[in-house]
Amino acid sequence: MISQQLILSGVGGQGILFITRLLAETAIAKGLPVMTSETHGMAQRGGIVISHLKVGSFSSPLVQPGRAAGLIALKPGNAPLHRHFLNGSGWIGVNASPSPEGAGDVPTFSVPADAIALEMKAPRSVNLIVLGRVIAEPGLLFCSLEDVSLVLEKKLASKPSLLQSSLEALRAGAVYAKREGC
Repeated sequence: MISQQLILSGVGGQGILFITRLLAETAIAKGLPVMTSETHGMAQRGGIVISHLKVGSFSSPLVQPGRAAGLIALKPGNAPLHRHFLNGSGWIGVNASPSPEGAGDVPTFSVPADAIALEMKAPRSVNLIVLGRVIAEPGLLFCSLEDVSLVLEKKLASKPSLLQSSLEALRAGAVYAKREGC
């Protein structure tokens, strides 16, 4: 049985809750048990938003410090801020270029998602670009690009233009990883 704990971090308005739900729905589609929990903080004022995602058989939705397999940070400053959640073999996926200060020796998979989103004329797609970057690394997540794309297609079926831009953003993160040879 797959077992994975993740922390997703950003600021209000960046779509942390959307990608948390997207990953949770992907786990459900794969027949995996899943739990989520989030802390909104001062989200409406640009405050920190952090989500906990557990895939597998767990009894509590909160990820304890030192237990997360990965950290997805939509703001560079959140990577060092929430790094303490990572276990000894943990990794960071982050919206930054180059990798942010404070990541230390943790494997870090960065992508300039803000710049890519602006280039795509889709500034609200930073979250999916970072997720696509992480998914492009084999074995990091419990799911594949195809798994997440299928869930996006079902979730946004009634909104074709949003679906198209969301799929493009997800792929853009994955393409960046391959293009950069990261």
